[in-house]
Amino acid sequence: MHPDDPSAQKLTDARPTTLSDDAASTERTIGRHRAPEPTRRALLGSTPVRVALATGVTCCLSLVAVATARGNDDTPRPVEPLAEAVADRAAIADERASRSLDRDAAPARILPSPTAKPTPTPTIVRKAPKKPVKPRRPRPVAGLDQAQMDNAKIIVDVGLEMKMPRRALVVALATAMQESNLYNLASDVLPESAQYPNQGSGSDHDSVGLFQQRPSSGWGTVAQLMRPSYAARAFYSALNEIPGWQDMSVTAAAQAVQISAYPDAYAQHEDRATTVAAALTA
Repeated sequence: MHPDDPSAQKLTDARPTTLSDDAASTERTIGRHRAPEPTRRALLGSTPVRVALATGVTCCLSLVAVATARGNDDTPRPVEPLAEAVADRAAIADERASRSLDRDAAPARILPSPTAKPTPTPTIVRKAPKKPVKPRRPRPVAGLDQAQMDNAKIIVDVGLEMKMPRRALVVALATAMQESNLYNLASDVLPESAQYPNQGSGSDHDSVGLFQQRPSSGWGTVAQLMRPSYAARAFYSALNEIPGWQDMSVTAAAQAVQISAYPDAYAQHEDRATTVAAALTA
């Protein structure tokens, strides 16, 4: 087609001669080729590294600062003053949270072992009071029965308590063997004597007890003389008052105390008395 052809001219005039009239195209062209918007400075870029280690309060303040700085539109806003304030707060928080490296370690909490059993509380067992042990009764010797042997032991124990020598024990035993056959006798003449523990009775005047001592002669009261320990003590005391009794025979020493109508009767009991004394002092 010839350029002078009118139809060709019309077609040519129908096309747009330039794209500048299209507003949308103009915006797209400008949008494509405009210089990229400078990158915003990160809010936390100027914040020290310790901001990341700050406490929970600092983190919350940072988030609020970011939201405030950016907003909802694209208009840049100055954030340096707020960032500096946040940095200052972070520094203060860092100082508060600082810990010395050479501090003492906290004491470890000792947890009970899952297999450990609690120590049981000791149970206090109260023992019943012990009953008083009865003294062992001596085994009879020299033909004596148990009652006689028990009385002989009382005579020997009193003599040992008074620090009397072995010979005095023999003299006392021989005397009691002759006077009462080693039984604690009451007297038929003194009805009062039967009120006290006894092992029989005699009828020789008012004589009572192991040594047949007479209350009327000043040996003591009936109650006193009926106690074997008192009667033995009275005998030893009288024996000590006799000068040189240690050098006397058994029968002579006994007669010096008793003043009996049969002074030689005590000699027959010397051997048995010696055996009994030995058995009770072994």
